[in-house]
Amino acid sequence: MKFLSFFGALMLLIACNPVQEPVDMLVINGNIYTVDNDFSKAEAMAIKNGRIVAVGTTEDINLKYAGIQVVDAMGQTVMPGLIDAHAHLFGLGLSLQQVDLVGTTSKQEVLDRVVAFQKKNKSDYIQGRGWDQNDWEVKEFPAKEDLDSLFPDTPVVLRRIDGHALWINSKALALTTITAETKMDGGEVILKDGEPSGVLVDAPMSLVGATVPYLSDAVAAKAIIDAQEVCFSYGLTTINEAGSSRWVISMMDSLQKADKMKLRMYAMISAGDTAALSYYFKEGIYKTDRMNVRSVKVYGDGALGSRGAALRAPYGDQEGHYGAMSTKQEDLFAMADRIATAGFQMNTHAIGDSANVAVLRAYRNALKGKKDSRWKVEHAQIISPEEFAHFGFNIIPSVQPTHATSDMYWAEDRLGPDRIKGAYSYKTLLDRAGIIVLGTDFPVELVNPFHTFYAAVSRKDLKGFPEDGFRMDQALTREQTLRGMTIWAAYSNFEESEKGSLEVGKFADFVILDQDLMTVDVAKIPNTKAVKTYVNGELVYEQ
Repeated sequence: MKFLSFFGALMLLIACNPVQEPVDMLVINGNIYTVDNDFSKAEAMAIKNGRIVAVGTTEDINLKYAGIQVVDAMGQTVMPGLIDAHAHLFGLGLSLQQVDLVGTTSKQEVLDRVVAFQKKNKSDYIQGRGWDQNDWEVKEFPAKEDLDSLFPDTPVVLRRIDGHALWINSKALALTTITAETKMDGGEVILKDGEPSGVLVDAPMSLVGATVPYLSDAVAAKAIIDAQEVCFSYGLTTINEAGSSRWVISMMDSLQKADKMKLRMYAMISAGDTAALSYYFKEGIYKTDRMNVRSVKVYGDGALGSRGAALRAPYGDQEGHYGAMSTKQEDLFAMADRIATAGFQMNTHAIGDSANVAVLRAYRNALKGKKDSRWKVEHAQIISPEEFAHFGFNIIPSVQPTHATSDMYWAEDRLGPDRIKGAYSYKTLLDRAGIIVLGTDFPVELVNPFHTFYAAVSRKDLKGFPEDGFRMDQALTREQTLRGMTIWAAYSNFEESEKGSLEVGKFADFVILDQDLMTVDVAKIPNTKAVKTYVNGELVYEQ
C-alpha cells in the first residue's frame, strides 16, 4: 500500500514536471511582435537548428524547453529580422571605398571632400557618390571645369546620389568616346557652350563605366562583407539586391557557402547582363537558404532628381523636357514575355508617370492567364490616377518612403500641383494592391531602416518638416509599415513560408531593439537602435 502511494506520488510529480525538450536557444522576457496574420504578441521563443520551434509566454517556454543558450530580452522589443526590399548591397560596399559625398550642401563641399580623400588615398582613378545639386544654393548641374582645376591629370568620376547621373572631369572624359554628337536612347550628354559639360544622365554613363579600372575578386569580396556588417548593425537580415551581374551574385553565393556571408540575399539579375539572363533562364531558379535568384531587374526610366524620369507631359521646371525611357515600350513587352516564359519574376524601375504606364502595360500583357507571379514595380513613384487600378493581383508596388521626404522640397516644381497628387502615394497603392513592400534604395538613401519606418508613418524629414507631414493622406500605419518591412516583403520574394514573421518553422532571424517602434513617440522613431541582430539563431551583431 505504501509502495502504491509512493508510486502514485512519483507519477504525479512526473506529470507535473514534464521532461524539457533540449533546444539551442531560448529567448525569454521579450516584447515580441510576431507579425503573424493576427499581428499577435508573445514573450518567448524556442529555437533549434536555426528555426523557431515554439512561441509563447516565458512561463510556458521555460516549462517545456531547456536551452543551451538563454537570451533574456529584459522587456525589450523583439521583431522579425528586417528585410530591405530594394537596395544595392554591392554598391554600398563599393561606396565605402570611395569618396562619400552624401549630405554635401554645396559644390564647394563636394570638391573639398574629394581633395581630402585624394590626399589620404592617392588614387589613380577617383570615384565618389552622393552629390545632389538640389541641395545646393544654386540648384544647377556642375561642370567638368570645377574638377579640372584640382585634378588635371587624374580621372574623377562622381556619381549623383540617385545613381542616375555622373559628374566627371576632362581626364575621365578623354578616356571615353563621348563627344558633343554622342546620342543614346534613354539618356543624355549635358552640353555647355556646345561641348560636353562633364555631366552625363543615364545611358551615356555606361561609356564611362567601360573605362573604370578592373575590380579584383578580393576588393569585391571586401566590399560585400563591409556592407553586410553595416546592414546587421541596423537589424537587416535579408537584402533585395536590385540588379546584379552573374559575377556579383556568384561572389555572394561563394561567400555564403564559405560561411563568411550570413546575410540572406534576394538577388535580381540585371537585365543588361544578357549572358547572365541566358545562364539563369537555362538553369532555372536558384534557391538556397541564403540566396534566391528568381527575378530580373529592368530599368524603365531614370530619376526625377536628375530629370531623367519619363513623364507624360513636360517637366514643370524645364520647358519641353520629358525625361527618357531607359527601355522602350516594345522592348519592355519583349523582355516581359521572355521573363514570364522563363518562369522568373520581373521587377522594373519606374519613376515617371509615362514609365509606369509603359511598365504596367507590359506586365498586364505578359501576365495574361498567369497565376501567382508577384511581379513588382520598383519605386512606383508617379502614377496617373487611372493607373492605380492596375496594381493588385500579380503586380506589387515596391517603394522607398525616404524618397518622398528627400524629394518633397522640389518635387512639385518638377511635376506641378496636379501631377504631384499621384506621386509617393503609398496608401493608395496599398489599398489597390493589398500589400506594399518597403526598402531604402541604399546607398541612394541612408541604410537606416528606422528612417524608412519614420518616413512612412510621419511623412516628415529628420528635422520634423513639414509640421503637418507631406501629403499625410498617403501615410501608412505602424502595423502596415512593419508588415511592409517583414512579411509582405518576404511574400513578394516567394519566401513567406520561411521568414518575415516569428512563427514556428521559420528561420530564427530577429532583431532586439532599444525601444518599441510600435508605441514610442513618432519623433523618436529615427533614433531607434538595433541592440542585437540574429540570423538563423546566431548572433551576428551586438551593439
